[in-house]
Amino acid sequence: MSIEIKAPDFPESVTDGTLVTWHKQVGDSVRRDEVLADIETDKVVFEVASLEAGVVESLLVEQGAVVLSGQLIARLGAAQADAAKAPVAAAASATVETVEDESAEEPLLTPSAKKMIAEQGLDVAQISGSGKDGRVLKEDVLAYLESRDAQPVTKPPSQQAVTAEPLVGDRSEKRVPMTRLRARIAERLLEAQSSAAILTTFNEIDMSQVMALRSRYRDQFEKRHGVRLGFMSFFVKAAVEALRRFPEVNASIDGNDMVYHGFVDIGIAVGSPRGLVVPILRDADTLNMAQIEQNITDFGQRAQAGSLSIDEITGGTFSITNGGVFGSLLSTPILNPPQSAILGMHKIEKRAVVVNDEIVIRPMMYLALSYDHRIVDGREAVQFLVTIKEMLEDPTRLLLEV
Repeated sequence: MSIEIKAPDFPESVTDGTLVTWHKQVGDSVRRDEVLADIETDKVVFEVASLEAGVVESLLVEQGAVVLSGQLIARLGAAQADAAKAPVAAAASATVETVEDESAEEPLLTPSAKKMIAEQGLDVAQISGSGKDGRVLKEDVLAYLESRDAQPVTKPPSQQAVTAEPLVGDRSEKRVPMTRLRARIAERLLEAQSSAAILTTFNEIDMSQVMALRSRYRDQFEKRHGVRLGFMSFFVKAAVEALRRFPEVNASIDGNDMVYHGFVDIGIAVGSPRGLVVPILRDADTLNMAQIEQNITDFGQRAQAGSLSIDEITGGTFSITNGGVFGSLLSTPILNPPQSAILGMHKIEKRAVVVNDEIVIRPMMYLALSYDHRIVDGREAVQFLVTIKEMLEDPTRLLLEV
């Protein structure tokens, strides 16, 4: 009896997807829970796994084709899998036993972990599994990659010489289709610029106090909470307080109505191999700094693994983006519709500034707030940034909420 493999049921906000990769071909054996295909939507990538073990009989959709929710995309045959369990001739039996012995020695892998290992060309034997019965999880692969990348790599002299030699006269071109996510990002950026009255205001922050506080308590924080103390949690807490004071910045426009949200869901822009994604920090006003850092770390890891769900990147009332991690000194971020504002963080750079009529060297950061002028006036936007500046230049105010 054939086993039907169907595309997943997409949420209402997703109409269809593109089957970007077949991981198996006709005649290949498939284990239970093994990933057969990747379907990319304009928001996330769905992994289609087999619910039963079997052999691929037919692939009904070509790679690169558009598929609908619940569409039949492949069929598996269980006959060969069952035959392997039945008594057969001595030679065939010995072959089956050998295959079974080899598979028994293979480490247990989650579908996402197996995909990452294949993409990165890793040796699974070098990765320690933290799951049940030593099962290798996505987090184990990410941890292995981080530890491997942290070690210095020295190229052979011959390879260094080849790399250092510049390419001369290379005028080749490569044309690749735009991914659905990239196309959706472009669509939303154009939508924001054409439908909102975007204006950007700037300010700068002396990061001395935040950096001193972070340096003083960083080790204790990490030891107690199991996560690094970064700058983002300070900015999220400061933004939450500023949004309380200026609710227009946390609002949105729906037709002719202005919608004021009684909650604070902050989108944190993070990079991924597929492009920029903005997972949502739900109820950010109820989270402490450790919870904020834990959520952001989790978002970053799963963005790299492509395992964020649609619900996690949908919605939000305000966004924060940090171009400083890439070295950006100043920028004008674009709104994430239907939100009315986005805060841009930038590189911390030592500069000469005047403090108490004296020129001193301080670690400074430029801030940018892009906002929809239809709902946020310039006065509120400027005061919003000033509030964040005051909170971060005297971080004790975050604790006292003053």
